[in-house]
Parts: sequence; C-alpha cells; structure tokens
Amino acid sequence: MKTRITDLLNIEYPIICGGLFRVGRAPLAAAVSEAGGLGIITSATFETAEELRQEIRLAKKATSKPIAVNINLFPSVRKMPNEAYIDVLIEEGIQIVETSGRSPEAYMNVLKDNDVTVIHKVAGVKYAKTAERVGCDAVTVIGFEAGGHPGMEDVGNVVLVPQTVDAVKIPVLAGGGIADGRGLAAMLALGAEGIVMGTRFLATQESWVHDNVKQWMVQASELDTSLIQKTIGSTSRVARNEVALQVMEAESRGAELDELLPLISGRRVMKVYEEGDIDAGIFSCGQSVGRIQDIPSVKELITEMVSEAKRTIDKLERITTQVNA
Repeated sequence: MKTRITDLLNIEYPIICGGLFRVGRAPLAAAVSEAGGLGIITSATFETAEELRQEIRLAKKATSKPIAVNINLFPSVRKMPNEAYIDVLIEEGIQIVETSGRSPEAYMNVLKDNDVTVIHKVAGVKYAKTAERVGCDAVTVIGFEAGGHPGMEDVGNVVLVPQTVDAVKIPVLAGGGIADGRGLAAMLALGAEGIVMGTRFLATQESWVHDNVKQWMVQASELDTSLIQKTIGSTSRVARNEVALQVMEAESRGAELDELLPLISGRRVMKVYEEGDIDAGIFSCGQSVGRIQDIPSVKELITEMVSEAKRTIDKLERITTQVNA
C-alpha cells in the first residue's frame, strides 16, 4: 500500500495508532511500527520530560522503524511546558510529531528547523486549513464516531473526510469509526491517504490495560459509548459506564465544571486501566468498539486489516468491471 502518507512517514502501511492518553507507551507504539504502521508515544502520559526520554529509548530498543510522539497543546493536559517534551524528542532523534488540542503554530519553527514531520489532529475542515497554513505536513481529521475528543460538531467521516480532502493540498488521515480493513478501504475511497485508530489498538495484546477492559470491548456494541462534556465545550466520547451516565445526568440539569470535575478527572481512569474496574471512571472509547470481536496481537491486526482492505478494493474493482462490461 503506497500513499503520500506512507512515503512521507517512511512506513509500509497507512495505518497509525493515535496518541492514546495513558496507553500510548513504548510496547504498543513499537509493536505498531514494527508491524508496518506508525506507533505514537503520548507525551502527556508522563510526569516529566525525562520519563518521556526513557520511553522513547525503550521503544527504539524494540524497533528500528519510525515512531512518533504526540504533543497535546491543550492547556489542561500539560504537566510541564511542551518545550521540554519537544527538546527531548528532538534530542532523541524523533522525526515525526503528532500535535493535537490547539494550533501548533507556536512550535512550528523549532520542529521544522530540526526536520520534524508534523501531523496535526483536527475536528473540522477550518482547522485543517489552519494546519496547512502554518506549515503542517499532514492533517488527521477526526469524525463524530471517534473516542476521545471529536470536536463540538456532530459530523461523521463519510462527510467530513471528503470535505477536508477537497479543502487542503496536504495529505489527510481519517480517524473515528475505523476498526478493520473495510474501514481502511472506505477511508481511502473517500480520499484519505491513511487512517488513525485508537479504540481498536486499545484491544490488542500489546496494550497494557487490564484484560477486563479488553473483554468489555469485545462484548460491547456500537451503542455502548456516550458523548459527555459538551455543555462545558469539551465534547468527549467515552465508554457508556456508570460514571458516564452520572456525568450525563449532571449535565442535563445544568451542572457546571466544579461539579463535573470529580467525575471526569483523568486520575480515575488509572483504576479502570490498572484494576479493571470498568465503572471506576470515564475512559475514551469510539463507536468502532462495536466492530471489535477479538484481542489479537498488533501484527495480526494490521496484517488482517491490510488483507481485508485489499480484498475489499478488489471486490469494488470487479463490480466496476462488471458494470462496464
């Protein structure tokens, strides 16, 4: 599979593991890269820049292939200045950065001066245009289906991807609702040059989260997620568990941030991931969870996705041939 994304990132397949808060660590990132995609280490997971440095080195011991680092520019997730994380990734030879949260314009000079490829994650066409204007090399557009923060507008990828592709000249990646080869083929058909997955990679053998979480994902349907935090301007799609329902109830009666904070605190997710208590806190989960039926290794997942995508594309070509005959 060759697209502008595979050429830009020097990877075999246009499949990227999105920056997963708390989960985007060396074992998962290295496994994705080693299997031919692009793995991402999430800087906000770490308390200090030196912890990030050690995680990068751990990943590099596991693979010689390209890996990336996510820098979330939204103020609420910063544990220390982003400049410190950027200094470390440059010193450690990271050549690909995924930025998210806010425009990376303030950091573009230092990144480009050090030959770093920048992929910016956005939730709409106008933000993609901004990313292109400030010099990003590619953009990931996140549809309404995605786990985490899909933005404030309820627009799915069938509309959002081609709209973005038509609006910018840089390569576009599609994120949200993708969990298999048919999803990959669909996004390529819509004009994207690759995909970003988060939820599907959460349910793999290399993901460190508790097996209870993975088993819940295997049993879940596409209806087992909820959108929360829209009333405070920070829409998030999460697993529909007891805490999510509490947040939704509080928002329905006009609760303000102070009341919501104890429920949506990121600290609670560690009890979910470490102890397997599904109802201990909110955790990001996209609608693609309904497509998850097993817990493969990353290599098995990517290999099957690529095979299924090729079979799907071949099927469409046969249909076209039959129509034209």
